Order: sequence, then structure tokens, then C-alpha cells
Amino acid sequence: MTIKKIASAGIVAWMFLLLAGTAGAQQPEPAPLTTRPNLAVVANVSSSMRGGFNAAALNDNVAPMFSGRGFGGGGNRNVMPRQNIWVQYEWAQPVSTKEIDIFWNDFNRNIRLPEAYRVQYWNGTAFVPVQNASGLAKEPGKLNKTIFDEVKTTRIRIELDSADRGIASMAEWIVYKTDNSAAPAPSVNAGIDRDVMINGKTYLAGSIRSVTPVTKIEWKKVSGPGNVQFTSGDKIKGAATFSAVGDYELSMTASDGNLSQSSVIKVKVHEPPKAKRLDVVYTKKYKIDNKLWNDRAKAMITNWIPYCVAQNERTDLKIGEGGIDNFIEAAKAIRGEPHAKHKGYVFSNAWVHQTVEAMCIALMVDPQGDKEIIAAQDKMKATLEKWIPLILAAQEPDGYLQTAFTLRDTARWKERWSPRNRGDHEGYVSGYFIESAINHFTLTNGKDRRLYDAAKRLADCWVRNIGPGKKEWYDGHQEMEQALVRFGRFVNDMEGNNRGDSYVSLAKFLLDSRKNGSEYDQSHVPVQEQYEAVGHAVRATYNYSAMADVAAETADVDYQSAVMSLWNNLVNKKYYFTGGIGSGETSEGFGPNYSLRNNAYCESCSSAGLIFFQYKMNLAYHDARYADLYEETMYNALMGSLDADATHFYYTNPLSSSQPRDAWHVCPCCVGNIPRTLLMLPTWTYVTGDKAIYVNLYLGSTINVERVAGTDVQMIQKTEYPWNGNVAITVNPKVSKEFAVYVRVPNRTTSELYKPDREVNGLKWLKVNGKNVQINVEKGYAMIKRTWKAGDKIELEMPMEVQRFTADERIEGNRGRVALRYGPLVYNVEKADQQDIEKAIGKAPLKVEWNDMLHGLMVIKGQWADGTPLVAIPNYARNNRIEEPVATRPAATSTPTQAAEPPQRIANRPASSIVWIKEK
Repeated sequence: MTIKKIASAGIVAWMFLLLAGTAGAQQPEPAPLTTRPNLAVVANVSSSMRGGFNAAALNDNVAPMFSGRGFGGGGNRNVMPRQNIWVQYEWAQPVSTKEIDIFWNDFNRNIRLPEAYRVQYWNGTAFVPVQNASGLAKEPGKLNKTIFDEVKTTRIRIELDSADRGIASMAEWIVYKTDNSAAPAPSVNAGIDRDVMINGKTYLAGSIRSVTPVTKIEWKKVSGPGNVQFTSGDKIKGAATFSAVGDYELSMTASDGNLSQSSVIKVKVHEPPKAKRLDVVYTKKYKIDNKLWNDRAKAMITNWIPYCVAQNERTDLKIGEGGIDNFIEAAKAIRGEPHAKHKGYVFSNAWVHQTVEAMCIALMVDPQGDKEIIAAQDKMKATLEKWIPLILAAQEPDGYLQTAFTLRDTARWKERWSPRNRGDHEGYVSGYFIESAINHFTLTNGKDRRLYDAAKRLADCWVRNIGPGKKEWYDGHQEMEQALVRFGRFVNDMEGNNRGDSYVSLAKFLLDSRKNGSEYDQSHVPVQEQYEAVGHAVRATYNYSAMADVAAETADVDYQSAVMSLWNNLVNKKYYFTGGIGSGETSEGFGPNYSLRNNAYCESCSSAGLIFFQYKMNLAYHDARYADLYEETMYNALMGSLDADATHFYYTNPLSSSQPRDAWHVCPCCVGNIPRTLLMLPTWTYVTGDKAIYVNLYLGSTINVERVAGTDVQMIQKTEYPWNGNVAITVNPKVSKEFAVYVRVPNRTTSELYKPDREVNGLKWLKVNGKNVQINVEKGYAMIKRTWKAGDKIELEMPMEVQRFTADERIEGNRGRVALRYGPLVYNVEKADQQDIEKAIGKAPLKVEWNDMLHGLMVIKGQWADGTPLVAIPNYARNNRIEEPVATRPAATSTPTQAAEPPQRIANRPASSIVWIKEK
């Protein structure tokens, strides 16, 4: 079975296991299932099922490979009868048929086939049964033929009874054209809407399905401000270039005799980004002075990170994730000593490295005398001193580091960087180690180089073995690519002389090697030709983040065009109002455009990856819109993944939920990713340019920004944001210097998918040292240029009003509903405040009011349509309140011998919570 067909079937567990071994492997050209005229290939497919249904897999005329192979067990479980499940084909012109074939797949008896099925056709007013049907067999792993009296129709339907998992067992459905009947027009798809830079080209790759051979193909410009040149205007594949910036439409037409069909794509042509990107502000020691962020940071430092440490030190986890013990055993193997087997997933090193990085960043937060934070930080220092030697002892002599390889417990590990090992996350774990080394270096101001030097040995090992003239390879999970660019940039900044350039070059080579694979890990086509966000959402954001970085470092125009296309598609067609991504309709990934169900997947790791991606776009384009977006994701999609006390977390973050958070997870990839991302606040708050500081987040804090016009500048923010819009920024350069400060002017309308009842943008006023400053906004920033001296103060006020947003009508689940927003915060209604949250909201004005619950927050108050009080709370605070007390989890400890009890899911169910409220 092809990867696409597995996704269609929805067998997530089997898909995960299969992709672990095959994701990214070169796929053979699929053989057609029949060479007879198959009407199905030009049909539009629909079904009574919602979500997870992949139409392209059902009528692609591809033989289902691996059919009949499953993951064992479960074949005799009871199945609830499901009547009237249907799937149908529809044609633009009437077609004639009297014969079909269906390929059934029971996945080695893991899916129960339907009890019965029927063939129906549209007679012009209703669906009616075909006459004299014979066949209707259900033998899995082969074509099952059914013949009937000839019908001429525009629609034909299969109706199933007692179908387990809907229509998942239908792998292929063929509809044969009758002899001497007319064939319908070809089905044409010109491809994906996209963006391109003015001095670059866009790669065209349309598709045509036809019952009989196509005689002519033609590309042409439909509209646009300039000229368009096609490299191969009479072929499906080619490229186009444009003479002017603006919006274009291109069409591809396919002709089959007298019948022709066209398809149009939209292309937006941009000016390229500035030649010089903005510069990173590395996270170093800083102070938080903000009620919300002080509370969240303390909870992570005193509760969550210590718990992650304890879990990584355990040796008795029943689900066997594997932690620091794998490094201990790998070191024994390197020394030639007897050793235990590797525990957990092959990528289990990742959550150790993430926890190291989270500890390093947590140690940069000024405790400001808080005894609990100081005690927690002291334990983190001791843990790092214990862990670092254990990790380094597991590094191979040539610099390679992955304990699953060193311990070699499976037959898969016969060589490093093998195409069969793409699912074993060699780059994923290596990338997290490299990133942990960066923050350990900045924590110690470069005085402790142990992890940094080890990271260089690891990166150098990869450079020696992979690249032009060496090995061509890529990982199924793209963490290494973004880590290499981040590290190359860091090495150049720390050591100079372009010593990090080889790491950036390797990152690009790894990305350039992606091809002939699958959408699941974004290797289906070369990255320069990817224009739609597809596949696993975490892998996607890491891939796009790395691409954005490579584009910024190399000025590769094809990369710039692809990155802008991917960003546009993701933000304006596949983006949740909370700033989350990934509907979960494919394995932990994206569905089609506008398919944004509220029981979303929105994995916490994908939110972290999206923040990195938006940040890289901000560096490249000097544009505040990207900071607007990563602020949105940070406050709504990621901050609320941890509960109020940071003792439990969400792996997934749906927009409608009553599920409790977990103490741990069978795949704890998010546990360290959440704090390492949220606490890296200096990096998200400021970036620097040529004699300039850009203020991207408004956060009460004291942060030192280095190397601005030849001096360091201490930036002190005083603000209660996001609870109100007043901000005071004291600018303290060490030496008086002339430079510009760009303050972000937030735009609360971040995606074309969501429209507010009123715009609440801009600044009410802007002052320097008490004097009004004219507000001129360019790319979302108001610029103040002057000679700054210590004590100079910028003051501003952002308007803060409650907004009601509506969603694009193409988002089916949100039709007739509204969502509430205040500043950067999305709000939920929750049953803890009102019993009925599925009634309509009233039209009465909405106001905000302070409430001391959940560490203190602003609630929105209004009325339901029936006049009863309405209360809404920030999305990050959802699902914290329950009717019964939560069972107390044993305290986290720092030694395996005193480890907490095995983690258990909370038994208590929190109050139901939804983002989208009925409007009428």
C-alpha cells in the first residue's frame, strides 16, 4: 500500500510503525491497477465521512501495495453497526457504465469489512439501486467485480452497512466505461497557488487524469501586471518567470479530441527580502518583571523542568521511553564493557537534550531572591554537572552521537546515514544536542565549552561524511537542518572567520537531498518546488524553519520563493485561530486547505516549530507581521499546553476539549520542547539590525542587547501587557550612540482566514522622554532614530479592546460561530463558568475584568442571547478547573532511586471548553 493509501485508511498505529522504516525512502513508480478506460480517475470523490478521508487514494488507479499486511491483533473485537456510510463519484458530464471493481483491505483482519454494500446511481432526482447487480464480493487483497445493467449518470455511489472505520477498508474503486460510450473531459489540476520572487522562477507541475489519451497541453497567462515566460508551455512540467511584481493567474489546459478542461493557479510575485538579514539576540541572563510571565516561568522552573529531569533519570518506566540511562550504557559500549540494551524509541535521546537546554535557559532567569526558584536552579546546576559527563562519554571517538546506534540493538543499525534509517531520527537527536550546546555556552558566557566543543565535533563528523562527492542523505525528521544553521551562525558570531559556514552548507545539502520520498516528511519533491504545507506538522515546521534560515543565509531565490509560498499557504489556509497548526487528518499533520476541525491535533511541538519558523521569517524580511504571529502562537497555542501549576501537559491542543492534561506521554517529545521555547524570551523579544534594535515582544523585563552600533544596550520594559496596552521602555546604552529603535505596532488580524468585527491596531500614542513622537509605520514598526543615552525612555499605548472574529466560510466547523480576542489573547468559554456553552452569544457589549483565579487573569464578561451572564477566559487557562480535586502526583525527585511513581493520567475530567461560540 502506498503512503497515501495508508493515510486514507486512517490506521494511525500501523502508519507510524511503517513510516518509521520507510519515510523518505525512494518510492517506485506505481503500476496502474487497470489499463481499461477507468471513469473513476476523472471523478470528484465525496463521502458521508468527515475528516481523515483522502479522495486521491481511492480513484488514483494505483495498485495497493502491501495490502493484507497489518500490525497484528484486534481482528475479533466487536464493531458497532454503522448504517448508510457512503462514498460517491461525480462527473461534470454523463457517463455510461455497467461494471465496477473494488479492492478491499482488512489490514490482516484488523479492520472488519462491511456486512454488505450496494451500488446506486443518480437518476436525475434521487439515488436508486442499479438493476440486476451480481458480484458484490468482499474478498480482501484483490479486485472484487460487480456487474449490472448499464446506467448513464453523473453520479454513482457505494453504500455500506456496518462499516468499521467508515470506508477505510476501500483501497480502490474502479468504474469501467462501457464500449462505444463517450469519455468525459480530462481532469486537470494546474497545481498549487504559490508565491515567487521577481528575479526567480516558479516550478510548474500540473497533473492530468484522462480516460483516453490527451492530445494537447497548453500553459498561458490569464491575468497579471507583467509578462510571463514559460520554459515548456506545452508540457505538464516546466517553469515560469515574471517581469513585474503583482498578482497573476496562470492556466493549464488539456485537450482530448474536442473535449478540453482548464485549471488555474494564482501566483503572487514579490520583491525579494533585503540582502542582509536581521541578527539574533542570544538568550543570556535576564530578568522578568511581568505578573503572567513571572508566574509561568516560576512554574516551569520549580515544577515542570525538575519533573522532566526526574523522569529522564528513571530506569523503571513501564513504557520504556529511555532517558539518561541510555547514555550510561552507550558509554560502557564505547569502552568495551558489558552493557544493557537501548531503552525506548531510537529517538529517545531527544528529550534528554531538550531537558538540558531547558535547564540551561531556566538558569538564565534571574530568581530575584525567590527561594523556590533559587533551590530549583541549584538542583539544575547539580544535574548539569552530573549529566554532561554522562552525555559526553557516550559520544563516539569521531564525534557521532546517538545511543541507539552505539548500542546497536536492532538489525537496522548496520551503518550510519543509511536510506533505510531515515525514520531513526539520527539528525533529530543530533540537532537537539547541538541546540542544547548553544544555550549552555551562553549560560556560561563561553567559560564552559564542554558541550560546545562536543557539538562542533558532532557537526564536523557530519560534514566529513555527508555532502557533495560524499554521501547524499536526509533524515525523516528535520531538526538537524535548523540546528546546523543556528549553530553555524552562532559559531561565526563567537569565533569569526566564517568558521560556521560549513554547517550552513551542510544544512542546505540535507535539504537539497530531499526528493523521491513522501509528503509525510516533506520529501515528495525537492524543497525548492514545495508550495503547500503537507505531512507531519512538526517535521514540516522544522523543515520550513530550516529553509527560511538557509534562504536568509544564502539568498537562494528558489528557497525564498518556496518559503514564502509555504508560509502563505500555512498561515492563510491551514492555520488555527489560536496559532496552532495540524488538524490531525493525516498522521499528526495537515489536512486539505480550509479543513480546520475544532477537535484539532495541534501538537505542542508543532507550535514550538512554528514559533521558530515565524521568527526566521522576521529575521529575513524585517517585518513585524511575523512577530505578530509568533506572539499569537506563544500566548495561545503553546503557553496553555502546560496547566496553571506546570505539573501536567497537553501533547495535542484542540480548540474544543474537556480532556485532562497528561502527567507524561508515551512519546514525550514535547516535554522539554515547551519550556525551552517559552523561556527563550530575550531571543523572541529583540532582534538587531544595522545600528538598530527591533522590539518584537512587549514583556516586563530587563534584557541586555549586545552589539548595537558598537555598544551593548540594556533594555528595561515596564508593562502589564497583555492585560493592558501601556508600555515603558528604558534604553540604557553603555556608551551614548546613535541608532534606531523599531517598536512593533501590533496587527491583531494575522491570517486571511479570520476577520474581526472591528480593527484594533496601531498605537494610541508614542513618546520619547515625555514628548510625543510622530508615528510612521513601515512593515509593522514605528521607527525612532536618535542619539540615545542612558535613561532615555520610550512610552507607548496599544489599543486593547475585545474583538469578535468570524472564520472563512470554507471552514465548515466555524460557520455561524464567533471567537473572542483581547490583545494577543484568544478566549474560551468554559462550563466551569456557565453550564451551557453551546447556546448563542448575545449582542450586548463585552468588557474585560480582572479575576484572581488561576494566578490572576482578565476575563471577558457579556451575555448569552438568552440574557444569562457569559464569562470567557484566556485559551491558555482552559481546562484547569474541575469539579473534583485532582489526585496529587508524587513530587519530582532528582535521583532514580527516589523516583516518582509511574505517571498516570488524571482521572478527573476538567470543564468543557470551546473557542468558537455560536453566533445565532
